[in-house]
Amino acid sequence: MTKQALCAAAQAMLERSYAPYSHFPVGAALECADGSVFTGCNIENAAFSPSICAERTAVAKAVSEGHRDFVRIAIAGSTEQFCPPCGMCRQVLAEFAGDRLEVLLVNRRGQIRETTLGELLPLRFGSGNLE
Repeated sequence: MTKQALCAAAQAMLERSYAPYSHFPVGAALECADGSVFTGCNIENAAFSPSICAERTAVAKAVSEGHRDFVRIAIAGSTEQFCPPCGMCRQVLAEFAGDRLEVLLVNRRGQIRETTLGELLPLRFGSGNLE
């Protein structure tokens, strides 16, 4: 899948977002090594803690379908600013993709900023820390 198509898939998820409290919709599209793509949106809850981010929704869908080899994720927000993944999402993504995951951030105008998970989460906590 092209970068633009992956970003478009993330942007399409903005309209499915359930964000009645923050009014901050986020969409994500996660690409696996075999080319499969899993999308997600943020889903808020009045109690806040049960809310789930778009990135973790996409990861949960992928893992529940047997996919664990992620290569790229696009994250779209509805603002002029780019919407990087929160700390919890960075840690969840690192569990499966580590530093090599390509991260595409998409703003409201469709501009793309490219980075990697390694740049977003240096010195991450991983399975090696448990040995």
